[in-house]
Amino acid sequence: MNEWSGYAVFFFPPALEALGDAVKPYLQEGPAGPFVQCREVDTGGAFIEMTLEGRAPDGRAVALELMVPGNMVRMIVSVRSDAEFGFYDRSRAGMVTLEPGMPPVEAAGKP
Repeated sequence: MNEWSGYAVFFFPPALEALGDAVKPYLQEGPAGPFVQCREVDTGGAFIEMTLEGRAPDGRAVALELMVPGNMVRMIVSVRSDAEFGFYDRSRAGMVTLEPGMPPVEAAGKP
């Protein structure tokens, strides 16, 4: 896994249609659908402001700001590669993986 951390911003399908070709260079495809990967997100106004990292044609790193109306955004997910992710059973020590149709799983080393 890469060391990237930041946010994945998902849009409603009609928003993607309305934004059209203008947003396509910034979209990435994932299992949950297209999203914009960004370093920072500001949700404090009528527009969602996203700061993205990019490269200029000459290779210099540049910061891009992409702003869209707040009602276009379906979900913002914080992405961190330095932490574990899962469901934690507070009554037991350790991570517990829960999958549909599986019986409860004991944490490693616990009865």
